Amino acid sequence: MQLTGSEIIIECLKEQGVDTVFGYPGGTILNVYDALYKHSDEIHHVLTSHEQGASHAADGYARASGKTGVVLATSGPGATNLVTGIANAYLDSVPMVAITGNVAVNSLGKDSFQEVDIVGITQPVVKHNFMVRDIKDLQRTIIEAFEIANSGRKGPVLIDIPKNVQSAEYEYVEDLKVPSVVKKPRKSECGNIDEVVEMIKKAKKPFIYAGGGVVAAGAQDEVLELSKRVDAAIGLSMMGITSVPASYPLNLGMCGMHGKYPSIKAQSECDLLLAVGVRF
Repeated sequence: MQLTGSEIIIECLKEQGVDTVFGYPGGTILNVYDALYKHSDEIHHVLTSHEQGASHAADGYARASGKTGVVLATSGPGATNLVTGIANAYLDSVPMVAITGNVAVNSLGKDSFQEVDIVGITQPVVKHNFMVRDIKDLQRTIIEAFEIANSGRKGPVLIDIPKNVQSAEYEYVEDLKVPSVVKKPRKSECGNIDEVVEMIKKAKKPFIYAGGGVVAAGAQDEVLELSKRVDAAIGLSMMGITSVPASYPLNLGMCGMHGKYPSIKAQSECDLLLAVGVRF
């Protein structure tokens, strides 16, 4: 099926299960908006008053729905306005795909109107980013972007698509199979689960430190069960606050500089710290 780049983008979004996108139109992304309008009965577009609001909305939508947040913006100031929301998603491990338009490939690097190196600007605050210079790579790139955003520690991915790539035509392949670009996770450094079990058995004051990874993995029930079995108090990172019910008797609240005193004291005096879905 021969489609324009913009149509391929929309078909890929549908294939990824996207039903809501956030954004604000501008010159270099208008082709995508034209294609999106034709599918407005399948993908709902939320128009914000500013691109930064769109990126934060996509972030919040991903947190609330468990899906991947998708945001659209034009080149230059439109793209740079996304950065705060992208950084927020990166720091909190929220899956997001940001799609930005850019000037045509033959105008890149020539100080064209509203041309900004958004790939370079966002490099420190994304899991990965792409610039699609050839429409042949477009469908594969979008599939890879969603895989990267949702694998391992989740996070944002940016795809920058020049205007001529959006208007060019190429064959769209339904259910295209793309080799995984995600590395397999390393084995646990502990290496031996029996060793962990023995440590838990010997511990007199075990403490579970639970973070946002518990929420992302849907492992709330397992953390509660572990706490009950080993009689361990639970402290939470800011991102892990919703991982354990506030009514649970062994939930001591948030740890850290802005945390609760009982949680901080229990953490500092424990003889075994079980860290689940959290970074230090």
